[in-house]
Amino acid sequence: MPSRVISAFAAEEERRVLSLRPVLAPAHDSYGDHPHQTYDAWPSTDPDAPLVILLHGGYWRYDRMHLTPFAAWLSGQGFDVLLPGFRRSGGAGGYPETFDDVARIVDTLPQGRPYVLAGHCSGGHLALWCAARGLLPAGSRWHTRSLPTAVLALAPLTDLTATRRDGLSDGAALQLLGGEEAFEERLAAVDPLTLLRGAGTTGVPTVLLHGAADEEVPLTQFADYAAVHRDLRTVVLPGTGHYTLIEPGAPGAQAVADTLRDMTAGFGPRRPARAVREAVPS
Repeated sequence: MPSRVISAFAAEEERRVLSLRPVLAPAHDSYGDHPHQTYDAWPSTDPDAPLVILLHGGYWRYDRMHLTPFAAWLSGQGFDVLLPGFRRSGGAGGYPETFDDVARIVDTLPQGRPYVLAGHCSGGHLALWCAARGLLPAGSRWHTRSLPTAVLALAPLTDLTATRRDGLSDGAALQLLGGEEAFEERLAAVDPLTLLRGAGTTGVPTVLLHGAADEEVPLTQFADYAAVHRDLRTVVLPGTGHYTLIEPGAPGAQAVADTLRDMTAGFGPRRPARAVREAVPS
């Protein structure tokens, strides 16, 4: 594949957002014993604030630090925000560990509360996959009937076959699934588009939000997913790229917050949850 060529607009957007200084969360905790099985928490001062769990992007390789400014900003918009880490490709993760961790996150962290599972880019892929876990065979290690209350996929990777074909991020999809020999065998269990074909819906209220000027993820990924998800809601932001969806205060991020308010309007009062540890700067 030739090197990706992007416009000056997209290059500046990427540089501006990814160079933001990370924000230390006021609290953190763990959901497992591995060092990557931790999460940051930005609790709202409103006891009835709706819960949002964010799954970060980075093509399944990179850590969550680039999403901390957005998580902190989103908490200021009136949400309880959890930002978990998970084992990642190129290290302790990939197939199956990344999926084991994300399944464990959604199975344990909400603690009975309604919540929106939101994810950006590859995090959007993982959020859509979580919504589709009920479509997996009953014998699958990830099958469950306990699905997210709602899913918000922000500029998501929806199709691992297309991600592989287009060589996005230097073969990130191949790396996630363990290389050429394992790719086809493992695809059916972890690809949102593949899981959705035939069923037509996950049964989870789902919104796909993306910018019309996204140059990171091909727009066909969004259109192809929308074509097979019969009750998907799609929000398209004109003149908006890939990264301003997670840029604090930007119009794209404001649209994300507004969409979350709409999605959580029917959530009931908060149930008690266990405390998380206060973060201590190292």
